[in-house]
Amino acid sequence: MLYNYVVGLFQNLKITLEMIKWEHSIFALPFALTGALLAFRESGAFVASGWWVLLWIVIAMVGARSAAMAFNRLVDADIDGRNPRTKGRHLPAGLLSRNFCIGFTVAAGALFMFASWELNTLCFRLAPLALAVVLLYSYTKRFTHFSHLVLGFALGIAPAAAWIAVRGSLDPRILWLTAAVTFWTAGFDIIYSCQDFEFDSESQLFSIPRALGIIKALMVARALHVLMIFSLLMLVYQLQLGSLAVAGVAAVAALLIYEHTLVKAGDLSRVNAAFFTMNGWVSVLFFVFWAADIFIHNQKIQ
Repeated sequence: MLYNYVVGLFQNLKITLEMIKWEHSIFALPFALTGALLAFRESGAFVASGWWVLLWIVIAMVGARSAAMAFNRLVDADIDGRNPRTKGRHLPAGLLSRNFCIGFTVAAGALFMFASWELNTLCFRLAPLALAVVLLYSYTKRFTHFSHLVLGFALGIAPAAAWIAVRGSLDPRILWLTAAVTFWTAGFDIIYSCQDFEFDSESQLFSIPRALGIIKALMVARALHVLMIFSLLMLVYQLQLGSLAVAGVAAVAALLIYEHTLVKAGDLSRVNAAFFTMNGWVSVLFFVFWAADIFIHNQKIQ
């Protein structure tokens, strides 16, 4: 009896991890870690407890994102079941129960709150607000075409939160990285949502593609990615970062240009390559270049 229960629990957890696409944490996590490293850079040293801080930041990120994704699947289960593209997802297909997903969402949210408590007092006090942002995004497609920007902000607060985790206070300069992640995420979410243009129109759901049409929506996505590059350059200037950071921005710009060549209004067949593959490379290469720049800066001042 106990054996069957444990096996069933682990099977449900495995399916849940597939449902929330845990591997897509790579989108926001490198930016959060960059925010933490920039905070250490401004502190003048990587303190002895720095590795523990980074570990709790990762745990907090995983907890918040897992709660947000599971909650999104719960809220959108009926919509997903009616959309030909998403009707095979785990809840509409009956692979997971709503009660299990509710329990997983609560557990992931609790993990996020505990990690925030372990970081510092300000993190813990702001944690409910951050959790509200990442959870309530799921409802925005029901009433605003700007849902893409809300999603962007939900990811964008990660580097600012990581800065607070390290320093115990917020420096307005790090908000340039929040803006960059917000614009980047909103841009690629608009590209991704072009797939659902017809379904959103029929179901009266809100999105930029539905509001403007696919051609103009792709133009908006390009404009948002230009704003991302501008925000990164402003952060380079504000924090007086080095040439490797600038090279990282150039690499991101090149990848985004290529991403936009993959998707055309009359051909959305390569959306997944643009959304998953290219944006994964954007976040990873950004982190590699900026982490190297920060490391070299720290070596020079020691």
